[in-house]
Amino acid sequence: MPSLQFKGKTFVQNYHHMVKYHEFVPQKEKSLTDKISLHDNLIIHGDNLIALKALLPSYAGKVKCIYIDPPYNTGNENWAYNDNVSSPMIQEWLGKVVDREDLTRHDKWLCMMMPRLKLLRELLREDGVIFISIDDNEVHHLRMVMDEIFGEENFVNVFAWQSRTSKQNDTDISINHEYLIAYAKYRRQIERRLKPSNYEKWFNIPGFVYYPLPLDKSRYSNPDNDPRGVWKADPFDAPNIRPNLTYIIENPNTNEEFLPPEGRHWRIEPEEYQRLLDDNRIVFGVNREARPQLKVFYEEKKFFGEVDNTWWPGNERGTITEGTKELNCILQKKNLFEFPKPTRLIVNLLRIASDKDSIILDSFAGSGTTAHAVLALNQEDGGNRRFILVECEDYADEITAERVRRVIKGAPEASDEKLKNGLGGTFSYFELGKPIELESILEGDSLPSYHELARYIFYTATGEEFDPSVVDEKRFFIGETDEFELYLFYQPDLDYLKSTALTLERAQALGPLNGKKRLVFAPTKYLDSDHLLSYSIEFCQLPFEIFKMKG
Repeated sequence: MPSLQFKGKTFVQNYHHMVKYHEFVPQKEKSLTDKISLHDNLIIHGDNLIALKALLPSYAGKVKCIYIDPPYNTGNENWAYNDNVSSPMIQEWLGKVVDREDLTRHDKWLCMMMPRLKLLRELLREDGVIFISIDDNEVHHLRMVMDEIFGEENFVNVFAWQSRTSKQNDTDISINHEYLIAYAKYRRQIERRLKPSNYEKWFNIPGFVYYPLPLDKSRYSNPDNDPRGVWKADPFDAPNIRPNLTYIIENPNTNEEFLPPEGRHWRIEPEEYQRLLDDNRIVFGVNREARPQLKVFYEEKKFFGEVDNTWWPGNERGTITEGTKELNCILQKKNLFEFPKPTRLIVNLLRIASDKDSIILDSFAGSGTTAHAVLALNQEDGGNRRFILVECEDYADEITAERVRRVIKGAPEASDEKLKNGLGGTFSYFELGKPIELESILEGDSLPSYHELARYIFYTATGEEFDPSVVDEKRFFIGETDEFELYLFYQPDLDYLKSTALTLERAQALGPLNGKKRLVFAPTKYLDSDHLLSYSIEFCQLPFEIFKMKG
């Protein structure tokens, strides 16, 4: 596969590993909730690279859909490179606005995007998908860097969105479209892991990109009186050739053998095919002598919707003009934000890429359209989707969060009755706080709280989600996995850290063994290796070496 080379790549391709974990500082007065929580809808103000890293302990592998609208790098956006990468060349870039005369503007943009995209991928669920808005300035570079990070086999499609319907008269060619690039985290793996009852979700286009259009029920019938209802036959083959999906299917009625048509493969592996055949989901034409087809029921197809297409017209998905009018109406001010996305665009995107309990992430939150869309779709279909917004600019409170407040409580000037009355919901607002500097723990500098250090330790040691509800400080327990129980002897107090050690008495107080190893974090220990082994303890000293158990 061709690789993309750009200035600074060697310094940033692993930079996300070096970004320190930071605390989240709750802002009660800016929130709209009775109880601030990291498991509420979230609005986070701060650098999005740091925020994404800080979200990992709680949200790694949990996000179903990501939508981002990064700078298009047109040279007119006044964005500056601000990642403090340890490289003299990149240090020269810091804080300098990237304009059209900057001969390294494409390099800077890619250096900015690469570590963020790598963290975004870590946050996605295995069946997750990411959509990125972009225009012609960087679309070609973005495709290549996405192929490198996500794998070109996980490319879903490029959607062309008609962002304006009127013509520009001050240019030779009126540009009326932008792009949304979509990648899955594991496109092929999704197909193999789905249960048989969910096959219809991906049978048309692996990658689960669907749009709920009305269905024509007249196309469905029930010639075999199937108790599951009316159905129609869909093709059982798909484009391209995959060796593991190329095998002989025998028609049980005629014993005739079939291979996929030339240049195509069967939709599923042999074992899954046999399961569908046994479930009366495979048909061989009205005369029972044709090639295999899939029986798809009307009710199932209605739930999952019809396949979407790659052209998204402005009259169906909204335009930039619509987004601007929408924002002006909600905030009752004009010219607050350039080029806000319309809510209809993101609502339709969420319809094709999320379910009712999905977590939706937008790390270039801008005017807050994504949160608005999540709340609107929840009210429409009774869903319980949650949003996470990250915005680094100073307007995070007065524009991003303020829009969400008014959408929740009601926008009196809105023409839409639901929006006028308020869509309901809550959100917790956080600022990014201090980094968790493990090297300074014993020196007593900037000591994190017990829960903050527990979150950090649990994720870095196991790679799994931290559950604060199971923490028991009295017995030093911070969570467990299939293999480990984790314990933390710590208080944000220098005297405690200087005087606390893992002793025989403390080891015995951990309770009876249950077949799992114990990872015990403490400033020091007074136990020999035999006692550690007898209590199934692996000791980790604070400050400790960061490691990750492989599962």
